[in-house]
Amino acid sequence: MFIPMKLKTFPQTEYDFLIIGTGLSGLSTALKLSKHGKVALVAKSSLEDTNSWLAQGGIASVIYKENDSFESHINDTLSAGAGLGDKSVIIDTIKQGPERIKDLIDWGVKFDKSKDEFLALTREGGHSHNRILHVGDYTGQAINQTLLSLAINNESIDLIENQMAIDLILKSKIKPGDKDACLGAFILDINSNKVNPILAKATVLATGGAGKVYLYTSNWSGATGDGVAMAYRAGAKVSQLEFMQFHPTCLYHPEARNFLISEALRGEGAKLKLPDGTEFMKSYHPMADLAPRDIVARSIDSEMKKHGIDCVYLDISFKSKDELKSRFPSIYNKCEELGIKIDQQPIPVVPAAHYLCGGVNTNLDGQSSIPRLYIVGETACTGLHGANRLASNSLLECLAFSHNTSQHISKNLNGLQLPQIEKPKWTYHELEDQDEMIVIKHMWEEIRRLMWNYVGIVRSNRRLERAKHRMDNINNEISEYYSNFKIHPDIIELRNIALVASLTIDSALQRKNSIGIHYNIDFPSE
Repeated sequence: MFIPMKLKTFPQTEYDFLIIGTGLSGLSTALKLSKHGKVALVAKSSLEDTNSWLAQGGIASVIYKENDSFESHINDTLSAGAGLGDKSVIIDTIKQGPERIKDLIDWGVKFDKSKDEFLALTREGGHSHNRILHVGDYTGQAINQTLLSLAINNESIDLIENQMAIDLILKSKIKPGDKDACLGAFILDINSNKVNPILAKATVLATGGAGKVYLYTSNWSGATGDGVAMAYRAGAKVSQLEFMQFHPTCLYHPEARNFLISEALRGEGAKLKLPDGTEFMKSYHPMADLAPRDIVARSIDSEMKKHGIDCVYLDISFKSKDELKSRFPSIYNKCEELGIKIDQQPIPVVPAAHYLCGGVNTNLDGQSSIPRLYIVGETACTGLHGANRLASNSLLECLAFSHNTSQHISKNLNGLQLPQIEKPKWTYHELEDQDEMIVIKHMWEEIRRLMWNYVGIVRSNRRLERAKHRMDNINNEISEYYSNFKIHPDIIELRNIALVASLTIDSALQRKNSIGIHYNIDFPSE
């Protein structure tokens, strides 16, 4: 899809609404708020660089009630989340499903249909019924392309690329003693290296997740936990960061380290196998290959360690080439490009850090603990997921909470006027040293390897304590760089992943049981 020229910088410094992040949650919030004022929608890189764009499987919703029910979807979500999900949030989100799907269809998204012209539905791990709507195996891309096109042609939305949010602007920092509120954000223009203070009546963080905190991830390269880190530094409450979901099946290949192999393949009958062809999931869970993601990822990890192998294999070769090319075109073409013919041979796969289940605490309206600051999408801890995400609930969450957030903001606009304040100024540091930038890169890699080895799929108190000790030292070093060196995207991202890593470790240490995707061998019973 051709996307026209975007704005290169902010045409103004005050907006009604500032939305940071251009994934599904940011785009859908922007489209709904554009009816009520001027929106600044900013992307850290290009508009297309988001986790939403990479979502392959689809979006879960109860569409045909004669074959499914809200109660079943609610129970599947509670079960996948190991009972830690907030039932009121789960009910609200799932019951919104049909209306939010209608939003997408009205916006122009064309979901796959069956031969009788009904919406085609598939099944994924943890679901008791077929309820996943999809567009081939590139659902996220199809949805984002459609919404981006609408946003670009919307005169009430300014879309600006290559803008990296650094920190939130707080009223208490400008007027000490005043009741706190978020009034916008300091944003680095990557092209000019200038920091712009952008003020807004309401600020929405839709910055996505934190997969790049780990060495192996399915996420795009900018998923460095920026929103969680910014909100925490501003004083917002965060929780459940110990629940980083590991997707069971990322393609194991040196030229495609973050390419996801959708759970939908297992929904269509694919089986996980050892190198000798032995299926193993039946010995771990009654649902076998369709068990929830935490069970499958841990089972693969166990088999790899038990047999000393680098990967396992996902076999869907019982389907024809035409079937696979039609249903999974992206996966088929990517594998073929790498010399893997999935209609003839199994796909090598390994688990990888996928989606964050915790994040910045919000209520049903997307409000954080800081007035005027809203959180949507993967950055938020809404209570929907509990201790593990149910497959394809993620895009539904984006839409449901974007809807709730935009409704709450629009209904309360009269109380969100910007106060009369002097615009805050950014303090620049001029120290620059290319040798030190190499050290920053090394620290980034050290954090990601540390998190993979000590805070990964299987954890222990000893590993977590070691990780905490090292991260304390790293954070002290990073603070010195940030306080003295010229502002740079690498330093901003390093500061954020280090903070999110430390918060994840602290959360993991505080949880004294194994549940969902947090598995500690010192607390083996769930």
